[in-house]
Amino acid sequence: MTHDDTAPVYGSAVTKVEPFGVDHIPDNERHGKPSSQFFVWFAAGLNFPIILLGFSAVGLGLSFGAAVAAIVAGAGLGSLLMAVMSRMGVRLGVPQQIQARGPLGFFGNFLPVAYINVFAGVGWAAVTVILGGKAIAELTHLPFWVCGLALTLVELVVSIYGYNMINFLQRVLTYVLTPLFVMITVVALVRGAGTFDADPKAPDYVGSTGGWITFGGWFLSFLVAWAPFASDYSRYLPDSPRVVSRTAWYTGLGNFVTICWLGILGVLLGSNATSTDSITALHQLTGPFAIPALVAIGLSALAQNFLNVYGGAISIQTLKVPFTRTQAVTLICALAYGISLWGHSGIEDKFSVFLNLTAYFIAPFATVLLLDYHLGGRSDPGRIAELYDRGRVLSWGFVAWAGGVVASVPFWQSDLYTGAFAAAYPHAGDLSMFVAAAAAAVLYLLTYRLRPLWTRDVPATPGPRPEKTAAVAGS
Repeated sequence: MTHDDTAPVYGSAVTKVEPFGVDHIPDNERHGKPSSQFFVWFAAGLNFPIILLGFSAVGLGLSFGAAVAAIVAGAGLGSLLMAVMSRMGVRLGVPQQIQARGPLGFFGNFLPVAYINVFAGVGWAAVTVILGGKAIAELTHLPFWVCGLALTLVELVVSIYGYNMINFLQRVLTYVLTPLFVMITVVALVRGAGTFDADPKAPDYVGSTGGWITFGGWFLSFLVAWAPFASDYSRYLPDSPRVVSRTAWYTGLGNFVTICWLGILGVLLGSNATSTDSITALHQLTGPFAIPALVAIGLSALAQNFLNVYGGAISIQTLKVPFTRTQAVTLICALAYGISLWGHSGIEDKFSVFLNLTAYFIAPFATVLLLDYHLGGRSDPGRIAELYDRGRVLSWGFVAWAGGVVASVPFWQSDLYTGAFAAAYPHAGDLSMFVAAAAAAVLYLLTYRLRPLWTRDVPATPGPRPEKTAAVAGS
């Protein structure tokens, strides 16, 4: 019996476990429409952490108008970043984590991926399990550990099935969650949520400009945290100019609409909340409509965590840990659930700390990837083999990324550490992410034409390889 090498192994089958790990997706496996990216990111954005961020406007002493402007600015910049990085997946057919091997080197990529992608994947999964689990616990009066475990098990199964199953369910969840969040919005407005003026006596007031920069930066950070995963969900799309362009538009729109909508809703809710616990505050404000509101929060945790768990698992494989994708998914879920049991109390404070620390490291990482793609020639599919070349041990992009992180340290604003500049000039707001990106850009531009820092002679690595034929998918 002959085997047709042009026939897809995976194709568009929803109920088949995805056989590929972190390898380049060959042309015969490319499928889907650019519009799928709208549903992937729109559903992921229909999530309570965004509302939670909006709560912070009152504490920062911002006026309602200033808070809305900051949200639109942060969401606009973040959505543009996501749109561009999603295009890269269509063009190259590999995850963002693998793309980073280009400017950073095969092994130089390990440290940023270990921190940025694995840490962020586990951390975001834990945050979302906490919020979704608390909503279900509030609704059912079951213990948090039971509700969190139920969410984690669903995420585990769906993430094992992989790309096609996630795309299918994100579309379904978009249709289910949109009317529920519309209901939350209408009820919250009717029951007293509203606008407010600036308040210099607010507990976290740092000035109108500094507060605006910090608040808008949080919404930008939310999307910056997704950036290292953007190509993971577009890399199966057919590579054509039309698909590349439309993928960018759909990705950007899906992110922008939900971030602005739910961010502004959070501002409105925060203005009239009587509880410091966000889930309890939502319950109070929605009153007799609390049941569908809490159902929405519980289901929305799935929409976000399908991506967190799947992206985190791909990141583990990028590190050459001897795990299949299924084993990596299981590890991510186990770690996230364990962290959720520890951190489910006081989530509001822990969330802001986590958001800042991830953004400080991801902003220069994304900057290096973008510059390398557009200036370093990485947009050429003919150079994909370099991403699997172990001989390119360490490249100058690693220096640019690390230099960006180090340059930002004096500007850090976190409960864990406050930098010297931030302590001396608190009214400037949190500039860390912008300083990190700028420093990384300068270092990249100074070094990207230089030869790699460290190379060695190694045998060539084979091309794409389905997971079912190898103990470790990907190279």
